[in-house]
Amino acid sequence: MHVIKKLFSGFVFVFSFSILHAQEDPVLYQKDSVIIPESDLTVLFFQENEKVSSPETVKLVTKAGKIINLQSFLKSTGIYADHVLADLDKDGKKELLIANYTGGAHCCDEIYIFKNIAPNRYQHVVKFFAGNTMITKNNELVFDFYGLFGYFFTCYACSYTDTSDAAPLELHNILLKYSKGKIMVVPGEKELHSAILDNLAKLGELPYQQLIDDMSQDNGQRKEFAINMAVFYYSFGKNMIETQKLFNKYYKYPDAKKVWTAFIKQLQFIKKDNDF
Repeated sequence: MHVIKKLFSGFVFVFSFSILHAQEDPVLYQKDSVIIPESDLTVLFFQENEKVSSPETVKLVTKAGKIINLQSFLKSTGIYADHVLADLDKDGKKELLIANYTGGAHCCDEIYIFKNIAPNRYQHVVKFFAGNTMITKNNELVFDFYGLFGYFFTCYACSYTDTSDAAPLELHNILLKYSKGKIMVVPGEKELHSAILDNLAKLGELPYQQLIDDMSQDNGQRKEFAINMAVFYYSFGKNMIETQKLFNKYYKYPDAKKVWTAFIKQLQFIKKDNDF
């Protein structure tokens, strides 16, 4: 599925790991790149795990409670849809994972996880929707916020760039883990918390880039700020009060209210399309 999508999409992202979260060897993030990684872990995951031999005999209970067979669900999901059976939490029961690429510029991976509730019967647990989602060798999912904030007051390919030794760390991802029929965000540790605060402090010290109208674009500074805020929100308990306190502390620019409102709107969009 992902191999096909890369042939049609016209670009591919090389996934990045934060040095604080990395479970595999770090690779460099390429925005709007045509560089294809040597080894895409999600491709390998769907290549190496078991397929359902008779999709028409497997029943799915969707999030809405509708019952549909796997064959029909794959057809309705999209032309790039693929599936595998894999034991994500090593409990002896295999989960059903379905992946799809939605097509279009800069978009988007969909991954569904269904848990086994009876022979040939699976129930919806979670759906992920992001510009990139990677399944690691440890069966953790790396969820990347860059695509979801791609046009946050700037162009998709525009990103804040700092080549100095004191540059903010690139923190665009959170880790998700499946266990006992549920998906959870792997909580952030002290080092991640400190890195986010350091990033926000550095970004908040940059000169203000005034936007003349709604069509104006900055150099990616606001996007980088928002992504760090999203990583904080999800990694540290989804506490909106603490998230806003952090925003108010470090974003001191005249358009703070407008940027915060846009951040909340995008966060609501993420929550609508993701079950975690």
